[in-house]
Amino acid sequence: MIPSNQKPVAILGAGLAGLTAANFLRRHDVPFILFEAGPRIAGLATTFTDAEGFSYDFGAHFITNRLAAAIGVGAQCRVVRHYSETVLLGGRAYSYPFGLMGVPRFFLSALASRAAALGNGDPPRSAEEWFSAKYGAALAREVAIPLTEAWSGAAASQLAPSVGDSIPGSIGRTVMLKLASRLTRRAVACGYSREMPETPGVWHVYPDGGVGLLCQRLAEGVKDEIRLECPVEAISVDAGRAVSVRVKGREQEVAAVISTAPRNILAKLITGTDELESLARFRYRPMVFINMRFRGRKLLPDVVTWTPESEFPFFRLTEAPLSMPWLAPSDKTLITVDVGCEVGDQLWNMADEELGELCLGHLKGIFPNAVQRYLGCKVLRTPVAYPIFLKEYEVDRQRFEQSTGIENLYSIGRNGEFAHIFMEDVYWRTLKKMRELLNFLHGPGPGLALQTSAVDYTHDYDGLTGRAQSTPVCQAANDSI
Repeated sequence: MIPSNQKPVAILGAGLAGLTAANFLRRHDVPFILFEAGPRIAGLATTFTDAEGFSYDFGAHFITNRLAAAIGVGAQCRVVRHYSETVLLGGRAYSYPFGLMGVPRFFLSALASRAAALGNGDPPRSAEEWFSAKYGAALAREVAIPLTEAWSGAAASQLAPSVGDSIPGSIGRTVMLKLASRLTRRAVACGYSREMPETPGVWHVYPDGGVGLLCQRLAEGVKDEIRLECPVEAISVDAGRAVSVRVKGREQEVAAVISTAPRNILAKLITGTDELESLARFRYRPMVFINMRFRGRKLLPDVVTWTPESEFPFFRLTEAPLSMPWLAPSDKTLITVDVGCEVGDQLWNMADEELGELCLGHLKGIFPNAVQRYLGCKVLRTPVAYPIFLKEYEVDRQRFEQSTGIENLYSIGRNGEFAHIFMEDVYWRTLKKMRELLNFLHGPGPGLALQTSAVDYTHDYDGLTGRAQSTPVCQAANDSI
């Protein structure tokens, strides 16, 4: 048992990862304070609903029944019956993976690359080489590389081959899961988790009221320890350990620090060591999500339509109501348009309706009467949509993937880990790191083993106990959560 007078653990950020960490610490009676810079919890895991009945996220979110059950909101989720993807090339739609597999030039090129690989033991040196070796030169050149460059904003030759780690597994496994979707009439998850096995028994769901429900449930047992509008200004390190955090000019001594901050931001918060200095070079891709409202439905070829051709200013279109019809009124639909940019550039600064008109000019070539159907848009912007795996800092990225280099400092979450992971893996990976923290605080002991199986993984929220014993730097803001 941890002494009641122990210094609290500081958690930076009240998104999915930060709240998952807080719940774990609460279950194990570890005192903590969760500092959130903004006025509310959830971060990017937020759903917005307008007066007309349209709901939209920061990009379309697809979570699994396994994650929903783990957090305790399974009964408040709807089953997603359909999810599939299409690639638009030369005005034709090719389903993924079956349609692309049927294109002779792609198939033959893939066979040639596999044959060439048998006599070449050299590992790929860039994402460009990785895609060519994995899919063949034709598919890499026409689809994989253009899409990668569009979302990352970097040339594939300058990206590390580890970009390929974010791609779903083998074609055979993908085909098996896609067939399972057709047979079960459920959107079986494919490529959404690396931490846990993907099987026909893991499918997509969507929470009533939006993805923010996940964070709301996680926050229920830890509200007293959440400090809203309290950004951490500095993390002080002494002799290789984090010893305090500064919030609103006041120092709070800590037993450890759990950060969800983007790694380049984390590097700027650290004082007392240059151990994390190289993280300041790490880059994230800003993104603009244009949520366009239309009359009618089934306007796109599929739920997700990829547009690798350079004529398009966007690289992905998602008509989420094809999977989740409740996200739009019955006679209308919502298309989320993903546009990569840089903070402060022309696209980032463009007015919402101007962005809508820009996209509309290209959409009218994809489905008829786009202009006549258009009802307006809402634009969401984020400066940290995707981590960019540049070769220039790949060695540092791999090093920090193992450890922050500071004994009691843990980086969690998509941005904190600088990883291409979805919400489910954020959850499981956070639990693993919290187990490491627990071992650091008082060593392994009986009854502390972390359950990594998703089977019957539940939380007794009403029974959560444990309170941070130190005087808070900021006042709790439970009424705002």
